Amino acid sequence: MKECKDRGFIHSIESFGTVDGPGIRLTVFFQGCPMRCLYCHNPDTWAPGRGAPMTVEEILEIYRKNKSFYQKGGITATGGEPLMQLSFLTELFEKARAEDIHTCLDTSGILFRRSRKEEYQRLLKSTRLILLDIKHAFPEEHKKLTGQPQAPVLDFLDLTAEEKVPVIIRHVIVKGFTDSPKELEEVGKLLARYPNIKGLEVLPYHNMGEQKYESLNLPYPLKGMENLSQDEAAKARKIILESFQRHRSPSSLS
Repeated sequence: MKECKDRGFIHSIESFGTVDGPGIRLTVFFQGCPMRCLYCHNPDTWAPGRGAPMTVEEILEIYRKNKSFYQKGGITATGGEPLMQLSFLTELFEKARAEDIHTCLDTSGILFRRSRKEEYQRLLKSTRLILLDIKHAFPEEHKKLTGQPQAPVLDFLDLTAEEKVPVIIRHVIVKGFTDSPKELEEVGKLLARYPNIKGLEVLPYHNMGEQKYESLNLPYPLKGMENLSQDEAAKARKIILESFQRHRSPSSLS
């Protein structure tokens, strides 16, 4: 993984984000991702070492210029996969916390390794909230869906519990992949053992990324698949929550 000593490779920045953490946020899209999720809608973020090289100070200056809008928000690091640039991400979050800026990490957790536990512990000390994507409940299907093993994700979730960092789980519902009652029941069961999970976002599949694949001359893996309705996503969320509540009571999910 390519990391620049004093700069991060940034795909783009959204100045007034409202969907990746509480309040209005400066959302920083990190360049680079090892996952190849079949439903990914940002294939332009995959390649590491591209994007705009930026310093932590340059990012914080963008925040400061609009600080009045972020009083109930903060900074969210997303991607791509921010953990591909762990050192830069940690520096950004440490300096943000020093200015009392709320920090949120949107990640798959896929790059966590126990051998680097201390580095991740340092990051989590400056992380106020994590949005963690649980791609699939079962290891074999996780590998088919993302091209990566499931174990590092759960190891990372274990660490967030150890460090007592609040986590909101995200789970994308894709027909034929993550919509079976068996899979949804298992998601709830899997999550029930983590006391630091504070919320659940169940997101319906959409095909908005298909045009990006075409522009990059990449075949779209789910070509022809219909978008999932909000009602179907709500039903899936209900199954997960009911399973969660059966395996852990009282529930802290909302």
